[in-house]
Formats: sequence, structure tokens, C-alpha cells
Amino acid sequence: MTTLLQPPAAPVLEQDTARPARRLPKLWRILGYLTLGVAAVAVLLPFYWMVMSSLKTNNEVFAIPVRWITTDPVWSNYADIWRKSEMTTWLGNTVFLSAVVTLLQVFTGSFAAYGFSKVRFPGRDVLFLAYIGTLAVPWQSYMVPQFVMMTKLQLTDTLWSIVALQAFGALGVFMMKQFYETIPDELIDAARIDGMSEFGIYRRVMLPLSKPALASLTLITLVTTWNDYMGPLLYLRSPDLWTVQLGLKSFISQYNAEYALIMTGSVLSVLPIVVIFLAGQRYFVEGVATTGLKG
Repeated sequence: MTTLLQPPAAPVLEQDTARPARRLPKLWRILGYLTLGVAAVAVLLPFYWMVMSSLKTNNEVFAIPVRWITTDPVWSNYADIWRKSEMTTWLGNTVFLSAVVTLLQVFTGSFAAYGFSKVRFPGRDVLFLAYIGTLAVPWQSYMVPQFVMMTKLQLTDTLWSIVALQAFGALGVFMMKQFYETIPDELIDAARIDGMSEFGIYRRVMLPLSKPALASLTLITLVTTWNDYMGPLLYLRSPDLWTVQLGLKSFISQYNAEYALIMTGSVLSVLPIVVIFLAGQRYFVEGVATTGLKG
């Protein structure tokens, strides 16, 4: 007598139900890549148009339909902008302000953040909240009193007015404090027991451990100062003190505007920031990711 054995059907059902489950995450991943690709194109498209416009004549910049590819590039624009303008002076002033303001903001922000995070004193939390609360106050609300104060100090129409106004920043203090919170207090207490001063702890312990956060703060401050327009517009009236952002407006006259040279100057002004960002991208991303943590 022979018996017929029925093959088990359970594995087949498990295999059939497992395939849609595996396809679903893969589909979401593809959609995510497509979304990021579209967003990247949308962000980079204006920069591409700016670079292509810097290689055109004035009439071709806003020609309709838009010419996305320049068949006859005008390379002489990059030579004319140095001949027709004070680009060297503008870039020199911008580099000076960006370097000095960034250096001061990184020092003051990191040093104040060390006090708020690792030094205990009465009213520390209240003072920190009041200081961070200044981020919610728009600059336009105290712009006039600030200008009056700079006028009485005789700092207007000098580069030092911009330095004095931007040497301190609440955002930098907040970023550095968030990072310092991830450093164990036991490490600071051990340094104090060894007889190290507070400034010595800040210089020898905190700064070496906070390189990613310092890199993020440096890049953010540098980009903000480099691209600042309203501050120099209010305080820098002499042409020999203009930054590159102010200097580009000199290509716009009452009856005509040299758009091709404006685009050329914009490319030259953006290029240093792009190079610095690409060089410090790894530290910037790491610093932004860690400043949001709290130990």
C-alpha cells in the first residue's frame, strides 16, 4: 500500500509574503534618492545659471528663451571686472572682516559657552536664557539705536564698526554649549583637582575636544560675514571700505546695468566660500550632528 505525501505549502506562502516586504523599503529608498536628486538640481540650478551668465554679454543674460549653454563664452569678462572695478580692494576688505569677525566670534562664543556649561555660578541658567533670547529679537528693531551708539563712538565709516557689532554672537554660544554638554563633568573635575585653572581647562581640554563644533561655528560665521550686505551698507560709506557685496552694486547705474559683470563678480565672491566649505565639509557635518546632543 503506497501513501502519498503532500509537500508542505507553508514555505511557499512565507516566500510569497516576504517579497512585497522586501520591495517596499527598496521602493522608498529609490523615491528618497529621486527626491534628493530633484532638490539638488533645484538648489544648484541658480548657481549654474550664474556661472553661465558670467560668460555672456549683457544682452544675452536675460535673453528669451534662456540659453542654458553658452556656445560662445566671453572669457574677457573675468579680465574686465578687475580693470573696470576695485575688485582687489573689495575682496581685501571682505577677507579682513570675515577673518577678524570669525576669529573673535569663535573665541568669545566658545569661551562663554564653557562658562555657561561647566562653571557653576548664581544666575547662570537665567543669564543664559536671557542671552539666547536675543536671537528672537530682529535686528531691525534695534538697528537705529545701534547706529546712534556707533556714531557717538566715532566708529562709523570704519571697518571696526562691523567688527565691534559682530564680534559676539548668541548663536555661537548656543552651539558650543550644546557640544560642551556632551563632555563628561568628571573630566573637568579631574583637571581642577590637578590644579589646572579654568582658562587652562578651556584651552587644553575643551578646545582640543571640540574641533568639529569649532569647525561648524567657523564656517557658519565666515559665510554669514562674507555675505553680509545690510551692515556694510549702513556703516561703510567710503568706496575704499566697500566689501564685495557693496561693490557689485556699482555696476548698476541710473540708466544701465552691466549684468554680465555682476554675474562675474558674484562667481568670484562665491568661489572662496565654496572652496572653504568643500574643504571643511566633513567637520561641518560632524559638528552640526553633535551640537544637537546632550550628555
